[in-house]
Amino acid sequence: MTTLRPILSALRRHKIAALLIVLEIALAFAIVSNALYIVVGRLQRIDLPSGIDEPGLVLLQLATAGAGRGTVASAQADLAALRAIPGVESATAINSLPLSHSQWGLIYALHPMRTFSGGVQAPVYFGGPDLLKTLGVRMLQGMSFPPSAYRDLTPQNAFKIFVAARQALITQAYAKRLWPHANAVGKIMYMGETPVQVIGVVSNIIKPYISANAHDPGNYYAVFSPFRAAPDLNAWYALRCRPAVCPRVLKAAAGKLQAMHPTETLNAQESFMHMRQRYFRNDRAMAWLLAGTVLALLAVTAVGIVGLASFWVQQRTRQIGVRRALGARRVDILRYFQTENFLLATAGIALGCAAAIGINVWLMAHYAVPRLPILYLPIGAVALWTLGQFAVLGPALRAARVPPTVAMRAA
Repeated sequence: MTTLRPILSALRRHKIAALLIVLEIALAFAIVSNALYIVVGRLQRIDLPSGIDEPGLVLLQLATAGAGRGTVASAQADLAALRAIPGVESATAINSLPLSHSQWGLIYALHPMRTFSGGVQAPVYFGGPDLLKTLGVRMLQGMSFPPSAYRDLTPQNAFKIFVAARQALITQAYAKRLWPHANAVGKIMYMGETPVQVIGVVSNIIKPYISANAHDPGNYYAVFSPFRAAPDLNAWYALRCRPAVCPRVLKAAAGKLQAMHPTETLNAQESFMHMRQRYFRNDRAMAWLLAGTVLALLAVTAVGIVGLASFWVQQRTRQIGVRRALGARRVDILRYFQTENFLLATAGIALGCAAAIGINVWLMAHYAVPRLPILYLPIGAVALWTLGQFAVLGPALRAARVPPTVAMRAA
């Protein structure tokens, strides 16, 4: 049976080579653990549900210029024309959209605030009575705004009226954040010193900006206010239709708006699915880049292990022949090199754990990367152990085939 003493004795005679392999494995472990965590995090971000009915939603944004253009009155005329397009089930003008990189945000708290400290920030969506239906957001508790509650926002009165809203709908995640053990309907939250009553709780909808942590419940904090939006506040026209007819509806809607506003241009005309893909474009690129880096680093580590093992087989040919002449079986020689590699990999992994944690602390401090879960360390260890065993297998099998006569010829 293979013992550790001859293995350790052989490694002491090749300290530099052994140390290089240990350092290579440690570096690979530290980088691979953090890179895999970032890749998984990016993929989880990409797969986050938006909370809206995505396939049947198309979007248009009209550029406006000049006084009297793009007002709430003109928006209502535009929406009436858009609803008349065959296939349109509902339409609304909305100030912002999930994953749009643009939001109106306020800070709310359970007590009056003079300095806006101690509250919880949330984006505010508004867009008229058809907003929830068009987005596919569901009422969970309470009631929606009555038609008489809606007010028009203009560039002139936007801030004054926006911060003075006295009623709101909030998402389930935001309700749980503010009142984790109570029903939020009927409760009062404060925007500064202005009391705002929660009249209903709706299903979660993702924010225009989301955090790096896919598991952050704050990604679904949102508030709905009773306002009507218009293009002069950079509002979007959102249209609900069956997915099969959405391309035709989008084309017809773009043509309708261009005909109604011949001097204006469309800033955007796209499906929400396309907006989503654009938002996560950098996440996909980073995931592919890091995945390629991980594979390249593992390949380099494997090549290093194979090269060192092959070198050691050549250096120990006579020693292997002597052991075979003394009765060692092929499986004993194979086990010897695999055990040796396991010891080197274990030393590298132990050193790599400290390096992985250090790299993660640095990433947390400089790039807002979440803390590395401890689960990734054993996963990385198993991956490096497995890689080492496969990498050394070829040289070990060649060593196991060395015949006992080699020792006699070398003598």
